[in-house]
Amino acid sequence: MKHILIPTDFSENAWNAITYGLEMFKKTKCTFYLVHVNPIPAYSGAGTSLRSSDPGFRDSLLKQSKLELRQLTDRIHKVIPLNPKHNFIPLAFYDFFVDAIKREAETRKIDLIIMGTKGATGLKKATIGSNTGDVITKVAHPLLAVPENAEYTTLKEIAFPTDFQIGYDIKVLDTLIEIATMNKAEIRIMNVSKNGKNLTEEQQKHKDFLDDYLVDIDHSFHSLTELKLETAVQAFIESRDIDMIAMVAKNLNFFQRILFRPDVEKISYYTQVPFLVLHE
Repeated sequence: MKHILIPTDFSENAWNAITYGLEMFKKTKCTFYLVHVNPIPAYSGAGTSLRSSDPGFRDSLLKQSKLELRQLTDRIHKVIPLNPKHNFIPLAFYDFFVDAIKREAETRKIDLIIMGTKGATGLKKATIGSNTGDVITKVAHPLLAVPENAEYTTLKEIAFPTDFQIGYDIKVLDTLIEIATMNKAEIRIMNVSKNGKNLTEEQQKHKDFLDDYLVDIDHSFHSLTELKLETAVQAFIESRDIDMIAMVAKNLNFFQRILFRPDVEKISYYTQVPFLVLHE
């Protein structure tokens, strides 16, 4: 039994994440926790403080959220063919968003969080929405970020960008291996080197570990020479028609360059390809 948490704000973007997850795990026995969090407002004076502490105000918000969650589950049953392997539990909270997600993920022993992303928005052109970005960086559970334009197809190739600078805990890779096995997908491990430099002894050790641990999974290693990491990832995805990108959050600098700071005018992978974020 898989336990999967899907936060929703009842947008079409969140709906896309739900349909992606249900299709991806259609052959797996799962409990899906559909979670809506009414965020506690940031303090902006006495009026805000009084309103947010008013039980009637909270009850009204939660009542509406529970109604919308019932409507959401009704929509799932109407639009998506009935799957006896799937069970849905709606949950509504009045809380700080990340705190609620983290608490429920730990309490309910969640295996995977699935969240929708809307792509570049606002002046900063952030490639990942703030809620998704906060969960990725602050909640140590595997997370699948599903772009608004992504449609599920059976995964054939999963890109795993790495600079081989860090060692990987075996448990970190379990979710990746499980998803690859479930889809009979191949893992393409890509390394971007500057000026074609050889790996250090430490990097080679980490590469050999990956090769050994993935022995039962079809996988291959690919080395690209490119000044910009983001450009190299984009080229690799396009050349191989990659279905998913998997990364380990532990390597924060490398991870953030690909997921949070690409040049959005030239890079499009964040709007089309789901990201699987792995945590220790």
